[in-house]
Amino acid sequence: MKLNDLTPNCPKKNRKRVGHGISAGQGKTAGRGTKGEKSRTGSGGRLYRQGGNLPFYRRLPFIRGKGFTPPYELSSMK
Repeated sequence: MKLNDLTPNCPKKNRKRVGHGISAGQGKTAGRGTKGEKSRTGSGGRLYRQGGNLPFYRRLPFIRGKGFTPPYELSSMK
């Protein structure tokens, strides 16, 4: 048995091609709904813009305490 003889146990499941016409099954809106932020391309992933709520990075506390200063810095020069 060689490496090129190996095959996976289960066959590969083909991914669904969305947005290829009405008769293809996932045409027109391609399963995303009609309108709204989630139907647009590139939506989500921006934690700094939350539409009126306090942004995520401002909800977190300030970074304090041990381990914040890099360990290679010297505390005092002689």
